[in-house]
Parts: sequence; C-alpha cells; structure tokens
Amino acid sequence: MESKNPVFSRSRQSAGWGGQAPTPDQLQNMYDAPSYSPPAPPAHRTMTIDDVVVRGFMTLGTLVVAAGAAWYLKVSIPVAIGAALVALVLGLVASFKQSTNPALILAYAAFEGVFLGALSRVFESATSGIVVQAVLGTAMAFGGVLAVYALRIVRVTPKMVKYVIAAAVAALGLVLVNLLAGFFVEGGLGLREAGPLGYVFSAAMILLGCFFLLLDFDAVEQGVKQGAPEKFAWQCAFGLTLSLVWIYLEVLRFLSYFTSSD
Repeated sequence: MESKNPVFSRSRQSAGWGGQAPTPDQLQNMYDAPSYSPPAPPAHRTMTIDDVVVRGFMTLGTLVVAAGAAWYLKVSIPVAIGAALVALVLGLVASFKQSTNPALILAYAAFEGVFLGALSRVFESATSGIVVQAVLGTAMAFGGVLAVYALRIVRVTPKMVKYVIAAAVAALGLVLVNLLAGFFVEGGLGLREAGPLGYVFSAAMILLGCFFLLLDFDAVEQGVKQGAPEKFAWQCAFGLTLSLVWIYLEVLRFLSYFTSSD
C-alpha cells in the first residue's frame, strides 16, 4: 500500500530528478542547522592605547636621538633650516593625506629632530639651562592637559575643534604677517620680540598647543572606541609629536624673553 506521507512523496520526487532521497538523519541535520552564518572575524586588529604609546615612544625617540646627534655634531643653522623645510613638507604630506606610513612619520621625526637639536644648542649657548627648563615646561604641559582631559574638565566638541583650527590658522597668519613686516620695520609687529605683545602672543601660542593636545587625546580615545585599525596609531603618534614640538618651541621662545638680557 502506497504511503501518503508528504515527506516520502518529496523524497521520491527528488529521486526522480536524479538525486538520492535523504535519510531521516540527514533531514534532521538539515532541520537543526542554523539559518544564519556566524559573523566573519575582523579583517584587521583594532587599535589600542598601548599601540599609540608604543608608536609615540618610537616617534619621539627618533626625534630625540636626531636632536642629540645634531647637538653633538654642532649642525650649522643653514643645515638646520634645510632639515626644517624637509620636515615641513613631510609633515604636510602626513597631515593632509592622514598617512599611517611609519617610514614617512619617522622620517619627519628625524628631520624635525635635527632642526630642534641645532636650534636648542643656539638657545643653550645664549642662556645656560634654558633647554632643560623648556623640556620640563613641555612635560608639565603634557601632564596637565592629560589630567584635564582624563577628568573631563574640558570636553572636546565639534564646535571646539572648529574654534581651535580657526585660531591656529589666524595665529599662523599673524606670524606670516609679522615676518613680512620685519622686512620693512625692525621686529615687525612685535609678536616675536620681548615685550608685552610678545609675551601675550607666546602665551597664547602655548595655550593653543595645549588645545591641540586635547584634540589629539580625543582622537586616540575615539579611534579606540570605534575600532580603528592598528595602523591608525601611527597617525595618533604623529599628531601628539606635532603638538609637543609646537609647545616646546613656544616655551623655549617664551623663556628666552626673560633670560636674553642676562
């Protein structure tokens, strides 16, 4: 007597199509199989705070070693200016392309270090101890900004980012105008000379560098939260290095205003 069970009917139809009817165990396995595929593993390892710390030490370490070599070898100012121009080009490329290329970022650090080492030696020859004071001042600024950010005393918002970038563009524009004015009037506008205007401008530039550090810390935190790829740590290290170089140069100049007359 022919069975009217629909399961066996479909099995016979499958056999008629040239396939073999599945066994009851196979049918049960098909029924128990999940109807979805498990998520694929991420294509890359995500960035961590440790990645940024390691890359930061590598970038700053390269800068410090290059600066020490330039100091020891007594690199001349023309050579230092050439290194500064190369560092400027490399820095602009890394900034606008948001590059995560380690070779590019470490090359920037090396050329910037040559410039800082030669320049620091000039300041130190004029005033003994000023470089150590500038380094300590930069370290204190870094620690203070990190504490302010960690305690959420100042929060980074999109509006704050716009204000900081606008202030930086305005400050660099004033520096350029002051430089051009220096060709016609000694000291230019007085922004880079010892005096009330120079003091205020240098203090503002140091404060601006600290705000850039806030943006750098926020970029690191957001990158970790959003699962940025590991290589993004190089861009974070580059940003931190830029801000620290900015602060160091401005602290060095600010201190020189009060020691140059000694």
